[in-house]
Amino acid sequence: MALSMRPFTLALAAVLTLWLGACASSGNLDTTAGEAPANPGVTEEVAAAPTGLPVLDGTATVEMVVNGSPIVMELDGTNAPITAGNFVDLVNRGVYDGLVFHRVVRDPEPFVVQGGDPQSKDPSVPAQQLGTGSFVDPDTQAPRYVPLEIKPAGAEEPIYSETLEEAGISDPPELPHTRGAVAMARSQAVDSASAQFYITLAELPFLDGSYAVFGYVTSGMETVDAIQQGDRIESARVVEGLENLKTE
Repeated sequence: MALSMRPFTLALAAVLTLWLGACASSGNLDTTAGEAPANPGVTEEVAAAPTGLPVLDGTATVEMVVNGSPIVMELDGTNAPITAGNFVDLVNRGVYDGLVFHRVVRDPEPFVVQGGDPQSKDPSVPAQQLGTGSFVDPDTQAPRYVPLEIKPAGAEEPIYSETLEEAGISDPPELPHTRGAVAMARSQAVDSASAQFYITLAELPFLDGSYAVFGYVTSGMETVDAIQQGDRIESARVVEGLENLKTE
């Protein structure tokens, strides 16, 4: 499943699947899906961790029920504190209950199942519109976005708001895209992740360093493998580690 083993066009199409399934509308982004993002190049200073977002200090376990069967995810707040914190907060709010997996890619090779668009709770929303929605914070009435957060292997802190390549870092990420990785979907704008997530159906190293993995499925991959486009998340709940969630 390494990038060198698949045609370039297939890898590009796979990445575009994540871009086009991203969670932000063009009105709120500097760069929208389908446009080439500006390349900030190598920077001498790493962007500091943003404040005001939920943070997971440690680990948490989430159980998501799909088609009557549980999917258990172990979320890693040590290596992805903001990305994991955002997800745990949304689970705890009940945001994912009833949402649809709007994109499932298995052919020509296993890729991802993707869901979490808040619009998908409303069955009247056209299917072609799914993949464009964000979580709107009821306190601010504005979409909540989280920065791209990737921790290089062996580093003390994650890199924010740029890919590892843009940051000039050749080390692999601490959390790679192995089979069963749970990561955030986004548009080409790196800080556009909100609620949409994906689960990898195979090892996908060509995504490493460009998308934020924040946990792994620890049981129930057979349920993930059976998900079809249009299947709904019946429920999602934090079963362990909620006390590690810090909100401001």
